[in-house]
Amino acid sequence: MTDGLASPVIAIDGPSASGKGTVAVLVAQSLGFHYLDSGAIYRVTAYAAQGVGVALEDEPALAALARQLQLRFDGGEVFLDGKPVGDAIRSEEAGRAASRIAALPALRLALLERQRAFRLPPGLVSDGRDMGSVVFPDATLKVFLTASAEERAQRRYKQLIEKGLGANLAALLQDLKERDARDVARSAAPLQQTVDAVLLDTTSLNIQQAVQQVLDWWCVCKPGKPA
Repeated sequence: MTDGLASPVIAIDGPSASGKGTVAVLVAQSLGFHYLDSGAIYRVTAYAAQGVGVALEDEPALAALARQLQLRFDGGEVFLDGKPVGDAIRSEEAGRAASRIAALPALRLALLERQRAFRLPPGLVSDGRDMGSVVFPDATLKVFLTASAEERAQRRYKQLIEKGLGANLAALLQDLKERDARDVARSAAPLQQTVDAVLLDTTSLNIQQAVQQVLDWWCVCKPGKPA
């Protein structure tokens, strides 16, 4: 494989707090692939917009801003203009802002080619909500990774508490349900399981089990596998 278009892609989609990001990172590390956190791109866009005073409803301005972002992923960290912004974009407020702007068609179009540019040899693992349906419709393996809303709220709660941040479990659960509803109902690239994606419900799985399942599926469908 000598170019981006020939490089295989594992696309992992799913709702917020399903664990898809952690699974995707570990799968990428295991295979030596590049990694794309598409949700971080929307979070960074919202963060950058708020930093320069662009309203989250100003679709043309957001799209223009998105085209100019100096964004880089390195070792699990996210860099904007060369500065790490991982902690700043992982708050619940940042997640809500990202969910709002992700419904804007012009912004999604502006970010589409930027996401596809991450497709480089030897391969890419990408996670998001429309990786298999819109960004990489020809992905070699498509996974729809989910868990119950209650389990996802518990995971997010634990994550925030471990970081020393305040959290309310009931509020987190309500926020997740509202975010799910927005992601499924939006007109631009709604959250959905494509017909060619395999379902991975992690409600009763730990991270290692989920990662191993994706790797097992990859071994079956990867390019060059002997007949």
